Amino acid sequence: MAMMSLKIWELASLALPLVIILVVQTIFILLYAAFLLFPLIGRNYDAAVMCSGLVGHGLGATPNALANMNAVCERYGVVSKKAFLIVPPCGAALIALVSY
Repeated sequence: MAMMSLKIWELASLALPLVIILVVQTIFILLYAAFLLFPLIGRNYDAAVMCSGLVGHGLGATPNALANMNAVCERYGVVSKKAFLIVPPCGAALIALVSY
């Protein structure tokens, strides 16, 4: 119902600012994960999978994080049990804290 009542032509002026915000957020989360978090959590395979989860959380929500981590694990053929045990509960707890 809400989507049906939207007047798209009135929202067109927001397209450029939204694209700019999305690009800046993407660049920031990638730099943060690669240069700050990855070295802090060990520079190993588990750290790489956890960083991919962080990028998923940063650009979406817990399902995005799980999809990113799953893609990395499928690409290299090794499942990081540590990452799959740490990232989802931490992300869910942080989302629960922020949403209240």
